[in-house]
Amino acid sequence: MASPSWLKSLINPKKNWLAAQHMKTIANRLRKYGLRYDDLYDPMYDLDIKEALNRLPREIVDARNQRLKRAMDLSMKHEYLPEDLQAMQTPFRYYLQDMLALVKQENAEREALGALPLYQRTIP
Repeated sequence: MASPSWLKSLINPKKNWLAAQHMKTIANRLRKYGLRYDDLYDPMYDLDIKEALNRLPREIVDARNQRLKRAMDLSMKHEYLPEDLQAMQTPFRYYLQDMLALVKQENAEREALGALPLYQRTIP
């Protein structure tokens, strides 16, 4: 289902000042804990995300887990990353989006062919 063009321009940070401010605020909050935007996806909430994480190289998943552990530790201590480390963070460098799009495309193809989704199949 395609979104209307006015809706896409409304959420595009390059065209909408409020969207740009929202993106800037999110980036500042993620930098404080050393997270990336893709780290916020929960594999227990969506099985497509879990499948996409399983397909990623082990180094990327390990780096994600390390960032999440560091963020939880900082949050429990009520602290933030030092300013010099915050400046080095890249919150909108995506690593999961391409694989997630591929998984969703495969699921849509399976559905179009009439096959059961992988997550609902049972072995008799």
